[in-house]
Amino acid sequence: MDLTLKVWRQASPSATGAMDTIDVRDISPDMSFLEMLDIVNDRLAVEGKEPIAFEHDCREGICGSCGMMINGQAHGPQRGTATCQLHMRKFADGDTIVVEPWRAAAFPVVKDLVVNRSALDAIVAAGGYISAPTGSAQEANGILVPKEAADLAMDAAACIQCGACVAACPNSAAQLFTSAKVMHLNTLPQGQPERWTRVERMVEEMEQWFGSCTNHGECFEACPKEISLDFIAYMNRDYRKAKVKNRGLAGQSA
Repeated sequence: MDLTLKVWRQASPSATGAMDTIDVRDISPDMSFLEMLDIVNDRLAVEGKEPIAFEHDCREGICGSCGMMINGQAHGPQRGTATCQLHMRKFADGDTIVVEPWRAAAFPVVKDLVVNRSALDAIVAAGGYISAPTGSAQEANGILVPKEAADLAMDAAACIQCGACVAACPNSAAQLFTSAKVMHLNTLPQGQPERWTRVERMVEEMEQWFGSCTNHGECFEACPKEISLDFIAYMNRDYRKAKVKNRGLAGQSA
């Protein structure tokens, strides 16, 4: 396959970026998109040019680090897959492919296709955990988990924190990501002691970084793990309840 790449190049966060056109020859349709970028970078290095900076780690659709916009679509044209799982056979010989970083104010560009997604980490740090008191661990089978709760928690836990939902949303909202992280724990018995403080803290941390959800549904369409929009409704329900319950608890402590 012979292709034309139009790639966003930006040397640093403070630098002015621009699209760079690169002719790419003899690409196998069986390569993944990231393998194609590897070949391009090898050729750029031989020519004495700066390779394209992009993020990757597991290359198995698990780590979430490979996110980029491909022809205006988060992770590219194939639904339910991360960029590392996208293969070149999804494109035609002679195609022009436009590759850009995530476009969101909360994801500033670090270099080329690499963005800073620490805003997502801040949401998790606000409450995406279960506190473990000191002492011996409880027997794993000591807490019975209903199958419905386990299945729902596993569906939410499938989120890989890639940020595609934010990049695809016209408001740069992070409700799908946040709701997946909230409801992963809020549906389990182990997550109940901190349920109401968790959802309040995580939602309010999210609101400091990201836009508001207006139910476009683009987040679901872009999500490589097809996280359900239902989780946003579950999170909103818990958040409303939390505002009442947490005020009651604050009044008791006073």
